[in-house]
Amino acid sequence: MSNGIRFVNIGFGSLVNAGRIIAVVSADSAPVKRLLRDAEDRNQLVDATFGRKVRTVLVMDSGHVVRCAVQPETIANRLEEEA
Repeated sequence: MSNGIRFVNIGFGSLVNAGRIIAVVSADSAPVKRLLRDAEDRNQLVDATFGRKVRTVLVMDSGHVVRCAVQPETIANRLEEEA
């Protein structure tokens, strides 16, 4: 029995609800770094890097921001595979 929720692997055993992702962006730009800082100030930052370099940032519909250590293209490919 399926409840309709799809999860996508964002690396190192972490999963997020694919239907709640608004954006998958590279972590290199200054606006994304500001987004991360603002999310941390609001206590809505989730760190799923396990101590590795941040390569991807996921923006969720709840206002949460998730830091990932895998490439944005990898996340996008996994989202397409799950669709």
